[in-house]
Amino acid sequence: MDDVPVDIHVARGLIVDIAPAGALPVAGESIDAQGAWVVPGLWDSHVHTLQWALMSERVRLHETTSAAEAAARMASAEPLADGRRVGTGFRDALWPDAPSLEVLDAVTGAAPTYLINADVHSVWLNSAALRREGFTSPDGMLREDDAFEISKRVNAVEPSHGDRAVTAAGAAAAARGVTGIVDFDMAWNAEAWARRVEAGFSSQRVEFAVYPAELERAIAAGLRPGDALDGGSGLVHVGPLKVITDGSLGTRTAACTHPYPGDDADHGVLNVSPPELVELLTRATGAGLSAAVHAIGDRAVSSALDAVTATGATGTIEHAQLVRHADIARIARLGLAASIQPQHALDDRDLVDGFWANQTAVGYPMASLLRAGVELRLGSDAPVAPLDPWQAIAAAVHRTDDGRDAWHAEERLTLDEAFAASVRSAVRPGDRADLVVCGADPSAAAESTLRRMPVLATLLGGRVTHTA
Repeated sequence: MDDVPVDIHVARGLIVDIAPAGALPVAGESIDAQGAWVVPGLWDSHVHTLQWALMSERVRLHETTSAAEAAARMASAEPLADGRRVGTGFRDALWPDAPSLEVLDAVTGAAPTYLINADVHSVWLNSAALRREGFTSPDGMLREDDAFEISKRVNAVEPSHGDRAVTAAGAAAAARGVTGIVDFDMAWNAEAWARRVEAGFSSQRVEFAVYPAELERAIAAGLRPGDALDGGSGLVHVGPLKVITDGSLGTRTAACTHPYPGDDADHGVLNVSPPELVELLTRATGAGLSAAVHAIGDRAVSSALDAVTATGATGTIEHAQLVRHADIARIARLGLAASIQPQHALDDRDLVDGFWANQTAVGYPMASLLRAGVELRLGSDAPVAPLDPWQAIAAAVHRTDDGRDAWHAEERLTLDEAFAASVRSAVRPGDRADLVVCGADPSAAAESTLRRMPVLATLLGGRVTHTA
């Protein structure tokens, strides 16, 4: 980040030249960004795109402080076109009262009502919704695979509806400097993205994942990592196989070595057994696919690393929120990247201090992974946290967002390290012209300014996707 003013000449999607201001001839379209700073285009390496896009249509429950308050908010919610009332973003692990059918039924009656946990690993349904979906639950709570199935059903809007929502979300992401995402929607994403590209989606570069239920379909279709989707845009490419091996901290299902408080038998859950994971990774690796393995608890991380060792799989550990000391080095030795979400550390710090107080592994490691030689990739896990790389960068650098001291300051990244984990290009001749024009100097910005960085313009391959 140099203090000397420069002009950046872009042509054919690439940075052609960088020279002192006024030294380059001006031809064609130009952006006057005097006094601004330019950084490479930002990536979010973990997004559930459609679910994030549809969140604007749902009741926001992020600030609710009790089950009673969340239920009351849903009582007055406007039903969606399909008759469902859907809320999202609650964190019952922080509530003084527990979700129950009685509390929700009392205020929602016969209207099918769905409350999706912020971590998406559990949902709270009233009796009408349980009947509609064909599930039973004594308290209205469904967790893990059952919760994922509910999310898939409420996300199954008309394709044109979902595509419009994704296009709007892409524009909003471009306004925050986002030029690329890794999409982990639980769907056959090849079909969805082919349709969106044909309809004109062009805000970001996209890598889309395949889930185990669709693995054989992907292999039969000949999908390989990096393959461009048809359509000629060159923006959408095949990504990894995504496998969710354990639960989450907020739902108290992340698979851990030591038990959760209050129940010596509760170590969380492994959604995919070690033999099943080896089988999946063997099949994917043999077909040339990389893997993105969701592993939050330390037991799940170890299971994932064992499977990678046995199969030679490549790819990423997604989340890595609790990692044994020995496994930090093992991730590096296996050549895996760690796809992490720094904002989760801040949102979960109080939960960690409660639910994981007895764990001996490292909680939300970032610096420890990097120092061991692990490549980091930052993301949001949107809709779990907002799709905003500036928020992720600020969280990684400062490890606080509420005035409290930095949480485990020893795990902070430097600004340069956080940027390196958020980009896939550089501001130099010959690189792709994926650029963000910032209204403040990131290297001198306070935490609040960095988190809310003004974005004056975003360019994708030299094409303007956002201008303030």
